[in-house]
Amino acid sequence: AIILLLLYLNFRNGMEVLIVIATLPLALVGGFWLLYFLGYNLSVAVAVGFIALGGVAVEIGVVMLAYLDQALKRRETKRHAAGQKLSVNDIREAVIEGALLRVRPVTMTKVAIIAALLPILWSDGTGSEAMQRIAAPMVGGMLSVAVLTLAVIPAAYFLWQAYRVGKAVKQN
Repeated sequence: AIILLLLYLNFRNGMEVLIVIATLPLALVGGFWLLYFLGYNLSVAVAVGFIALGGVAVEIGVVMLAYLDQALKRRETKRHAAGQKLSVNDIREAVIEGALLRVRPVTMTKVAIIAALLPILWSDGTGSEAMQRIAAPMVGGMLSVAVLTLAVIPAAYFLWQAYRVGKAVKQN
């Protein structure tokens, strides 16, 4: 509930909070796949890994939505200055622009987290068994977070904004 409240205070928009929270399960899918592949059972350590993965996924999703909002506001301001209304094509171009600005940072975040956690997955010293179970959901989840951030969130954002603009056109 606190996370939802913080997200709402950040965006001031319930739909953007819904986009981030509704796409969160896709971020967790990669973690479950790697757990299955490695033969790990659910445990407290695995739950800690999933909590960390959820935090990173929400953080990356928030940053992606912020970039999409900025790109859309730039298009909207440009159209408003020209005395025109925002079109669905403008929204599409803004979403592409905003998502493209996040490709490198998302990739760098994903690679840095995976590179930092792979040695933990390969370790065999004291305490490594618990640490591997914390790291596994993060490593697996980072792969699905990339798909989530670069494809699903922009698509959901586009559909929402296109609906909003289409609804405003029908009302006028």
